[in-house]
Amino acid sequence: MPDDENDEPQNPFAGTPMEQIFGAFSSGQIDMNQIMGQMQKMFAPHEGSVNFELAKDVARQTLAAAGPDPSPNSAQQGAVDDATRLAELWLDGATSIPAGATTSTAWSRAEWIEATAGTWQKLVEPIAAHVVKAMGDALPEEAKAMAGPLFGMLSQAGGAMFGQQVGQALGGLAGEVVSSTDIGLPLGPERTVAVLPAGVAAFGEGLEHPASDVLLYVVLRECAHHRLFHHSPWLRSALVGAIEEYGRGTRIDVSAIESQMRGLDPSRPEDIQEALNGGLFEPERTAEQQKALDRLEALLAFIEGWVDEVVSEATKDRMPAATPLAEAMRRRRATGGPAEQTFAALVGLELRPRKLREATTLWAALRDRQGPDARDAVWSHPDLMPSAADLDDPLGFAQGERNAQSDADFDTALGQLLDGDQGPTTDQGDE
Repeated sequence: MPDDENDEPQNPFAGTPMEQIFGAFSSGQIDMNQIMGQMQKMFAPHEGSVNFELAKDVARQTLAAAGPDPSPNSAQQGAVDDATRLAELWLDGATSIPAGATTSTAWSRAEWIEATAGTWQKLVEPIAAHVVKAMGDALPEEAKAMAGPLFGMLSQAGGAMFGQQVGQALGGLAGEVVSSTDIGLPLGPERTVAVLPAGVAAFGEGLEHPASDVLLYVVLRECAHHRLFHHSPWLRSALVGAIEEYGRGTRIDVSAIESQMRGLDPSRPEDIQEALNGGLFEPERTAEQQKALDRLEALLAFIEGWVDEVVSEATKDRMPAATPLAEAMRRRRATGGPAEQTFAALVGLELRPRKLREATTLWAALRDRQGPDARDAVWSHPDLMPSAADLDDPLGFAQGERNAQSDADFDTALGQLLDGDQGPTTDQGDE
């Protein structure tokens, strides 16, 4: 007990970024009944560093606030089924990689949230775990010892805050995406072509192309993605591996958090929420993280570039609207929507590859030089893939302008694949 009954109890977080918020509890600035109601939901038992049930709830609430979200009707489902059959037929003539999807479906935006939440959890968890750990590590040892059980609550609160941010980002993304693979990641169920009719309609607004053409173009891209991800199972582990590497390099800028916390009014939850939306706990990017981001960005560029190239070949002389629709899609990806920018601010991951045109040129040049089978065979193993440096000279990669040894190794391995001889195998999860 304090020596003087008038002395205020010592704040265990004095001198830390959490001092103002925890000090408000003893001064009566915070309505405890209101806070406890919110905390009960935030601190519900959950696995991992992120309360993803909370994230899904927030995502659905964010989506509901944006407007109506009707379930697709039978006519829309039929249109997706018909477009999928035609898309697969056209793609059969453009790539040697066989169809990867076995079913097709039309989703509402809320269904997109539910169907992709499991994948998002796997992608976000490595980053969240390191953000929450970095928040705890940022506290002085004296504060940790004095806080006792409150330190565990702080870690859980960090996970809940992160989950809330993830939910807001996903709720916004749900209002922008057109399919399960729209951002280049395999988010939905495997082997399922999934399209959001509401998103497709929004994408087609102002493009002056028939709605059927817009839908077919979106489905062609969706089917092409599924072919690639099913044919190259190492892709999923490569994408997740880059994100995990990013998470391991997370560092927290304590001084920046402390500066923002000083300006918060703890009695106004909306002020705290605004700070969270503004990236209060946004990690400070490190050199290690930049390396992982470069690797992820290059892989996304190769994926999207291959899809662009194959869809272009599939629609050539068949679909005049494909070229302007492809350009509209590039502009859309280049600018990104508000929710995509929110997600980038949240975890520091850019979902838009910058060198998409170079990647498309690389795959087209490889097709011109060695044929479509050679272009597609590269995806059989990560060792055959071009590097990020090849995006600076896509024609050089297609023409074999590597060093003599690597060029010979590439040609030998590629020849074995085209002849049906896989040769020595390695773990597909390695890069």
